[in-house]
Amino acid sequence: MSEKLPKGVATVAHLAEFDAIIDARAPGEFAEDHLPGAVSMPVLDDDERARVGTLYKQVSVFEAKKLGAALVSRNIARHIEQHLLDKPKSWRPLVYCWRGGQRSGAFTHILREIGWDAHRVLGGYKSWRQHVIEQLTVLPPQVKFRVVSGATGSGKSRLLEAIAARGGQILHLEELAAHKGSVLGNLPGQPQPAQKGFESQLLAALSALDLAQPVFVEAESRKIGRLQLPDALLEAIRGAPGLRIDASIQARVEFLLHDYDYAVADPAWLVERLQHLKGLQSRETLERWQALIAAGDFPTLVEELLTQHYDPLYQRSQTHNYNSFDAATRYAANRLDAAALDRLAAEILAASA
Repeated sequence: MSEKLPKGVATVAHLAEFDAIIDARAPGEFAEDHLPGAVSMPVLDDDERARVGTLYKQVSVFEAKKLGAALVSRNIARHIEQHLLDKPKSWRPLVYCWRGGQRSGAFTHILREIGWDAHRVLGGYKSWRQHVIEQLTVLPPQVKFRVVSGATGSGKSRLLEAIAARGGQILHLEELAAHKGSVLGNLPGQPQPAQKGFESQLLAALSALDLAQPVFVEAESRKIGRLQLPDALLEAIRGAPGLRIDASIQARVEFLLHDYDYAVADPAWLVERLQHLKGLQSRETLERWQALIAAGDFPTLVEELLTQHYDPLYQRSQTHNYNSFDAATRYAANRLDAAALDRLAAEILAASA
């Protein structure tokens, strides 16, 4: 390490130098966000942390420290017994908590007393969070984005995956956000990450890119589900050159019926999601769409959703927000199955070489 730091202390710049990263925070904190590759070994669980905090505020610092010391010692002992007894003396762990203070300090001290070259993160998770915010401002303008646009149902996400399968670089925002970016975009059984966790994943994805090569990304709105794209990333994408998929309405309907098969299989869920369009569509239109769902006429439903709702919104959004939309290189598509998207991916990569 080049920086002059106290013994047993490291910064987020040194993550790659350690064999393991241990998150000593409570499970709820870990679930919201954590350092890449970190494993959760809480020195206080969520309930214990609340108990200690209550004592701290309502009784005294001394009483809180007594209880905290007993709980922390017990939990650290359990982690060592269950997870660390097989580690060799050469093993180098990095430990962090919220601020890099007492929780990670206690864990690191015990590990160092055993004989491991353990370090704690200076500033804890807060220093990581600051690093993420800074890098999500600095990195996006350096990326050579190529923006994939096209009306809803044009297979843009699947095209990105086909490009990646052929060795191209992509930034798959909807995959990172666990959402397809529309009122029907919630993935069954897969909740979206917290905003902080999403941003950490974004940084990891951006950091893995070769900045000398183009990166294909879908033209997204500011928000994907409930998650918001960082301003610098959104600006970099909106200002980048693009390509547009011109798919026929028949191809788009067929694609969506396949890609949203979980929605077709759950009519009640579909009816509930369409209620979110109140105020955007008339009561008569929503009642007609509910009748189509009840009748099982999903092809007609999808075609009307596209032509009456999604296409007008998409046209306005892209024209207003994306500089590249009108000048984009256009690719016609009468089919959007896997083979057709693979051929399209090959054509796009050849043109960008």
